[in-house]
Amino acid sequence: MTEEVRMQQQPGLTYAQAGVNIDAGEELVRRIKPLVRKTFNDRVLTDIGGFGGLFDARFPAMKFPVLVSSTDGVGTKIKVAIEANKHDTVGQDLVNHCVNDILVCGARPLFFLDYFASGKLDVDVGEAVIAGFVKACSENQCALIGGETAEMPGMYAEKDYDLAGTIVGVVERDRMFRRESVSEGDVLIGLPSTGLHTNGYSLARKALLSRYTLDAAPSELHGATIADALLRVHRSYLSPVARLLERFEPGKEIRALSHITGGGIVGNTSRVLGERLALAIDWQAWQRPPIFDLIQEAGMVPEDDMRRAFNLGIGLILIVPKVCEQAITHALQEIGERPITIGAIVRA
Repeated sequence: MTEEVRMQQQPGLTYAQAGVNIDAGEELVRRIKPLVRKTFNDRVLTDIGGFGGLFDARFPAMKFPVLVSSTDGVGTKIKVAIEANKHDTVGQDLVNHCVNDILVCGARPLFFLDYFASGKLDVDVGEAVIAGFVKACSENQCALIGGETAEMPGMYAEKDYDLAGTIVGVVERDRMFRRESVSEGDVLIGLPSTGLHTNGYSLARKALLSRYTLDAAPSELHGATIADALLRVHRSYLSPVARLLERFEPGKEIRALSHITGGGIVGNTSRVLGERLALAIDWQAWQRPPIFDLIQEAGMVPEDDMRRAFNLGIGLILIVPKVCEQAITHALQEIGERPITIGAIVRA
């Protein structure tokens, strides 16, 4: 028997045997198509499955439209979702995080694209994650116009996956927030977070899981489990801020916004300050959600690390002139928010 014949008789290695199931990927696309189409509007010019998402870029009502984009991930919060076998919230986290990042520039979202990579594609898990994208995109009036699903055996463990997302929004140039608007004496109004949002999970997991299991329900959480508290959805601040901007002028009556992510309140809010300005934070002005106290106690985490790793219960900060503080606080309370004055801008 010749070598050529012997090779023809031996079964060859298939892509599925290498760990990539094309059929599973096609099944996931089939399932998500009707979900994703729910986010489409008249400006979406393509369907799911093309090589690129197409979006009508005309802005006839705007004088000088500026596109604003941002890319981010969810970090090790995904490990909590995997261990708790709850996958319908991390997609919402990612969209809302990206929405907030462009919101602090003054932009409203137009469209979103996602990247979902796994060690072994579980169609049910993928569908739950993407359903989260759809839910948050719909709530933020943002079209989900494309994405990528990658199965990467050897790169990720079988049940592991990772997420990334890119958002594009638009703002009128003269309504952008600029650091030059911030002045000494301005006050900081904080809006509550729902918990950790999407930052500090490596520290939180290491601290909490040294003492608790994910299904533990410490009395401090008032009936919720550790998993419940850690998986609370990163909230979007688009709705309250959009309503404020109908009444108050950006740059004048609302000087700037800060989305509190990795780096904490000081690290993020300092990014919107000009030279020779600093923050005076009243750390006793609000009560931290109990999950933060549990993390600090379980891991004996120094206060400085708590302040740098976590939002500590404040997810967005508005910087406003002192003379506008009362009016803006009242306007926020009228729409159901719980604003808290947490400090001021001072000379560095």
